[in-house]
Amino acid sequence: MILLIFQRVCFLVINFNSNLVFMKIPFFTFRSVLLLCLSCIFCLSTLAQKKPMNLLLITVDDMSCDSVGVFGCKLKNTTPVMDRLASQSMRFEYAHVTVGNCNPCRNVMFSGLISHNNKVEGFYKVSNPGWPHMVDLLKEAGYYTAIRGKVTHSSPFQPYDWDHDLTELPQGGKAHQKDADSYGESTTRGIKNARNRGKPFFLSINISDPHKPFWTQVRGGGEDEYVPSKIFTAEEVPIPGFLFEDPEVREELALYYSSVRRADDCLDKVLTALKDSGEWNNTMIVFLSDHGMPLPFAKTQLYHHSTRTPLMIRVPGVTKTDTVDKKHMVSVLDLLPTIMDVLGVKKPSRLDGRSFYPVLQGKKQDDRDFIIKQYHENSGRSRDPMRAIQTKTHLYIFNPWSNGERVFATATNGTVTCKRMIALAEEDEDMNSRLELYRFRVPQELYQVKRNPDCTENLIDYPNQEKTKIKLQELLEEWMIQTGDPILECFQKRDDPDFVEAYVQKLEAESEARRKANPAKPKSKKKKKS
Repeated sequence: MILLIFQRVCFLVINFNSNLVFMKIPFFTFRSVLLLCLSCIFCLSTLAQKKPMNLLLITVDDMSCDSVGVFGCKLKNTTPVMDRLASQSMRFEYAHVTVGNCNPCRNVMFSGLISHNNKVEGFYKVSNPGWPHMVDLLKEAGYYTAIRGKVTHSSPFQPYDWDHDLTELPQGGKAHQKDADSYGESTTRGIKNARNRGKPFFLSINISDPHKPFWTQVRGGGEDEYVPSKIFTAEEVPIPGFLFEDPEVREELALYYSSVRRADDCLDKVLTALKDSGEWNNTMIVFLSDHGMPLPFAKTQLYHHSTRTPLMIRVPGVTKTDTVDKKHMVSVLDLLPTIMDVLGVKKPSRLDGRSFYPVLQGKKQDDRDFIIKQYHENSGRSRDPMRAIQTKTHLYIFNPWSNGERVFATATNGTVTCKRMIALAEEDEDMNSRLELYRFRVPQELYQVKRNPDCTENLIDYPNQEKTKIKLQELLEEWMIQTGDPILECFQKRDDPDFVEAYVQKLEAESEARRKANPAKPKSKKKKKS
């Protein structure tokens, strides 16, 4: 466009110069006209460069980081599209979410505040959260905002002030959460809506897979019409180190990995829609998973594979292609301030996260040696508080709810893998020990994640790990003080089991009162397909 204007100006200047000679007009007039024309070109060029950058924020649901090819997946051809996006982006080796369940994690991402400060600690709604959502900030800056999928899990209350819910189809009804084509259609529609309004866009596209139901497991029964582009068999899938060898576990993992491939298919449609729109070179792309796979010791936990996420960020003109950051630990807590810096939008004054925009620019940033995690309750509203701190080498977890009798309520109890663990534990001592940990845990855990990322050996009582344990506890306590964590006193008195138990019982009573005041709505039963 600028080149075309320049060509036309040159044509006019040349013709104007000829007329000057013919008309014998002083040359300084020609020079003035030329300077004016060049100034216009510069102004037009500046305006073009200052066009606001769009934001496309893409999440997949319940996918472990190491299920992605470039992040070390042992199964070939799981994620060709994610791998291609990684080659066009900067990806982060040490990126984590703050918790292994959906609603709290997403609200951390959209607030820049840790869960105890954004008040969305579980799956209940908070009507007056007291903080601006990413939607609020970008709408105020002139952006069109729209969301596809995970609508009820992406804000403190409902309905929230998105311009559109792209899950809703123009002809009525809702797009199917497992339909890859529909994700491309939603993206195209969102971009067109923004263009019609003359605004830059912020699209939050949330792909359902590999969240259950997995491929072939259709709610209400019937055949799954949304077939992945590649289906994996039980014989070829890898067994994560935190699980165990078993034919039925393999079958469930095959469905999981096939669902990962379907998530990849969905991503392909989204990115194709962006490229077809002509906005590829003016759109910041952020891609991540909200937490680990929906199987025992991953989802609803704070272990390494629970929170490590395949974060990739592409900022045209800023990030270099196919780069890997292995120096900095970044968190989903840091995404909002980072995105605001990239887009040139004013950040909220109250934040727990910190922008890593300098890292995207290829610079070094200090004080990125650890990340914080915290857990409060699951979708069933069972209160089981946890706190954790992780460095590149170690992970420390504090489980005040664990008293040897209380059973942890996790979202993975209904899985085939969990049922097999229960069945095998009846005759296998090692499996029984693993099941006991799954159910009851212990008050404190320490893992050397660099050597043992599967977190299968608790080093909490190892004398040679004492200094590391104390250092992590001190850093965690500093963070609790800094962010006003209400569990601080409980943590400081962690060696007093009576105090800790009384504190947890108080939390459980508060949770029960909230549950009674705001009972969960019963899920509507869907008719089975004939």
